[in-house]
Amino acid sequence: MLEVNNFFIMQELEPFIDRADAGTKLATALAQALAHHAGSQDVLVLALPRGGVPVAFPIAQALGAELDLMLVRKLGLPNQPEFAMGAIASGGVQVLQPGVPGLMGVTRAEVDAVIAAEQAELARRERRYRGERPPCRVAGRCVILVDDGIATGSTMLAAVEAARRQQPSRLVVAAPAAAREALDALRGVVDDVVCLVAPPRFRSVGQWYRHFGQTGDEEVQTLLAQAWASTRDAASQPHRKEPT
Repeated sequence: MLEVNNFFIMQELEPFIDRADAGTKLATALAQALAHHAGSQDVLVLALPRGGVPVAFPIAQALGAELDLMLVRKLGLPNQPEFAMGAIASGGVQVLQPGVPGLMGVTRAEVDAVIAAEQAELARRERRYRGERPPCRVAGRCVILVDDGIATGSTMLAAVEAARRQQPSRLVVAAPAAAREALDALRGVVDDVVCLVAPPRFRSVGQWYRHFGQTGDEEVQTLLAQAWASTRDAASQPHRKEPT
């Protein structure tokens, strides 16, 4: 593992099989990174849906941590939605790229329309994924934000801001693959950045996966149900008294 201050890169060269494979490998890197810090036992893994959930699931299992969601939506350019002009997150967080509005002729009204549409989708996902379950406590915990990749970094920056407002004791960003520029921007706002591959020329997140199909709502719900059931089972187990 290459370590520079709070910057951990495993330097993987081969594409991951899928998101689950990436998450399993990322869990190993995270365990090494967290071993550097005392007080990192109370860990909460927050997945950015949808693609971040199958990556985060094996991480939470490997670390024995709770799994929950950090709901974030990319703000795509009106005529080119694949290009991000910013992102929004739960709690009213908005992050816009420099020059927005105005970027590529985008007006304030167009930006507001995109924000309104994505806020509606954010609320829909909150209802569908979480139901009546309250969010996990963030304050005072070591929080790991997980996505399946980081391209521009705007989505993750929104997630970081939303998490910071809840006062975690430590904030870690983790992704299997990312653009170097995005990771550099994140280093200044979190305690640790853990990534498996960050090439000098980053084309897309999908290039680092053999299978990169869209993650559906059903898969997200299934993985969350499994994780939350495991958490309930662990909480219901009687604590064994250590021999004296």
